Amino acid sequence: MRIVSLLPSATEIICSLGLERQLVGVTHECDYPEFVRGLPKVTTTLIPHDASSREIDALVRERLRDCRALYSLNLPVLEQLQPDLIVTQALCDVCAVAEAEVADAACRLPGRPRVVNLEPTTLAGVFDTLLVVGRAAGVEEQGRAVVRALQTRVEMVATRSASATRRPRVLLLEWLDPPFSCGHWSPELVALAGGDEQIGRPGERSRTLSWREVVATRPEVVVIACCGFTVERTLAEMPVLRTVPEWASLPAVREGRVHVVDGSAYFSRPGPRLVDSLEILAHLLHPGLHPLPRGLPSVHRLIGFHT
Repeated sequence: MRIVSLLPSATEIICSLGLERQLVGVTHECDYPEFVRGLPKVTTTLIPHDASSREIDALVRERLRDCRALYSLNLPVLEQLQPDLIVTQALCDVCAVAEAEVADAACRLPGRPRVVNLEPTTLAGVFDTLLVVGRAAGVEEQGRAVVRALQTRVEMVATRSASATRRPRVLLLEWLDPPFSCGHWSPELVALAGGDEQIGRPGERSRTLSWREVVATRPEVVVIACCGFTVERTLAEMPVLRTVPEWASLPAVREGRVHVVDGSAYFSRPGPRLVDSLEILAHLLHPGLHPLPRGLPSVHRLIGFHT
């Protein structure tokens, strides 16, 4: 079977199922496991690589308002790859090629490849996508084994968190300029890690916030996991926090508990590494209860960052 992935998370799911050799094409954003960087790229983006958070937000809103896609397929490359299975998504209009474009392309390709759409909004939904892809690729039992292993790790975190003497007020932000609350599976991760997310609700979309809303929550821990941004890219956006009234007075800022994490590799990528995200989050909320597993990156802590 020849498989094309139109999502970084789908690429990771495919590889976790032992299907690396069947993977023949990926997106321009796929970067894990390392070898996928060398595979043919079947997508392009209209987002400039050096755009600021504010510029990206404006571009996204403009394109969505006009029903125009931010990503597009490289159809000639896709035709050359002759896929039997295309794994894509219908969850977010911002994050990938539009569902209609994928469906249209599949109809025009020789052999009419099967298209599998992934739409997880919860952690359980993410686990279900591994089973869906496994079933479509003929490795359903392997999918079940991978899910069982991931669920075991989640249960271990939840058990340790249950012994926490208190749950800090947490605010997980998925964007900074403008600020966005966390959404979908992220509030679940906060709860499992032993925190009390102040704005985001499990299974719901993230939403634009005002800085007044952010300050009003008086968070004891702030986690900044900008969607699609590495730690280094997120740190470049930090100056915006210096413009926020009362930022320096927040408990999280006074206590040095403002953390920057890799939103691209972890929190905004609904694949197997969401469990890594949970373990990272649990460690920064309750380091005495949750040791950071070997191989996971330590978070970037902004000690004493204020206006």
